[in-house]
Amino acid sequence: MSQSQGSAAAAPVRAVDVIRKKRDGQELSRAEIEYLVRAYTSGEIPDYQVSAWLMAVILRGLTRAETSALTDAMLHSGDVLDLSEFLAKKIDKHSTGGVGDKTSLVLAPLVAAGGLVVPMISGRGLGHTGGTLDKLESIPGFNVNLSVPQFRKVLDACGCAMIGQTSEIAPADRKLYALRDVTGTVESPYLICASIMSKKLAEGVDALVLDVKTGSGAFMKKEEDAVFLAELMVETGEAMGKAMVALITNMDEPLGMYVGNSLEVAEVLDVLRGKGPEDLRELCLELAGWMFHLGGAAETVAQGRSLSQQLITSGKALEKFKQMVALQSGDPHVIDNPDLLPHAKHALEVTSQNSGRVAAIDCEAVGTACVVLGGGRETKEDAVDPAVGIVLHRKVGDSVKAGESLATVHYNSETRGLQAKQMLLRSYQISDTQNVVKKKLVHRVIQGSRGK
Repeated sequence: MSQSQGSAAAAPVRAVDVIRKKRDGQELSRAEIEYLVRAYTSGEIPDYQVSAWLMAVILRGLTRAETSALTDAMLHSGDVLDLSEFLAKKIDKHSTGGVGDKTSLVLAPLVAAGGLVVPMISGRGLGHTGGTLDKLESIPGFNVNLSVPQFRKVLDACGCAMIGQTSEIAPADRKLYALRDVTGTVESPYLICASIMSKKLAEGVDALVLDVKTGSGAFMKKEEDAVFLAELMVETGEAMGKAMVALITNMDEPLGMYVGNSLEVAEVLDVLRGKGPEDLRELCLELAGWMFHLGGAAETVAQGRSLSQQLITSGKALEKFKQMVALQSGDPHVIDNPDLLPHAKHALEVTSQNSGRVAAIDCEAVGTACVVLGGGRETKEDAVDPAVGIVLHRKVGDSVKAGESLATVHYNSETRGLQAKQMLLRSYQISDTQNVVKKKLVHRVIQGSRGK
């Protein structure tokens, strides 16, 4: 009897059984999840089986235990960095993804300029949202594919480095991230939590600030879904000994005025010079304030905001960005002359057909229009055109007259440019009402006990 039970317990796990079990709504064991992650990372099971499992997760969800096991398996699919040689606190920020969201490019050098260490491991564009790595690669020569020793060297030299998942760090997430992007399985809060937390915990940080987007351009359209995801990630990080905070922020319209890789880098440079659009500047200051607070460089968030403004005004944040770009093989001349960034060959205006105020913008449609232009990926193998994108001239609450420009499309393919123009026209809702209410930039803050 005991031998029979022992044989049953030792039966090998099969991918098809794990797929069926989750399809039928059953809870997977830690061993089953570890097998799936390990086998997919090593190439033992193909994309199509993991795609089926991902879709089952979208439809059936995961329990807290399954989410924890998945995060842990992805985290330990590679190396977990030990950055204890850096005496300053290690801190990072992560966004769940939005349209025009380029805050990471501002925050890494800004917070490093204030004396903290920012080891930022980022991702590529996912669905209709832009990717930090794609933006950085629009800077000529910029290398996001540093080895761990190279990563440490840049951190030691300037206090911040921005790279992608390497073969050494969270390789499971790297493969799953690309597969989710093209199989309609991005939106699951459990998969998003495991993806973000596995690579962020692998960085060896002491604290993490999360920017969880909600609205038409976010993966979490409803605020209650964004709050659920935020609480899930804060709980996961706290359980692993990290100081955590999550800000629920607005993504009912693009952040800033520029959407597209090189265009967004140009806008980042504006912000680091103390200029740029108000919403982007405000969110960067708020997130940096929390980073300085959790990292012990400021007693309060307000003090952290004040320090951030000083570092921008003094030019120290911009100089830190220039230093990081040079250390990662990028052309530092871009910092002083953004015209050296890639430019699209053509531009066309999207003009309003009516007079009134912008009542709403379908933010996801704006992001999708950028993907159509070539600024993102429709398949896993697609190359990204760094030059294309969209410059918005009107946002929610702004007045516009018929015939005035709503946006400019920067394109290299006429067919794609015209398609994007039509998508943008449909994305704008113009109303004759004078009282358009703009949503708050930060909806709410979810704090972990270690961050209080």
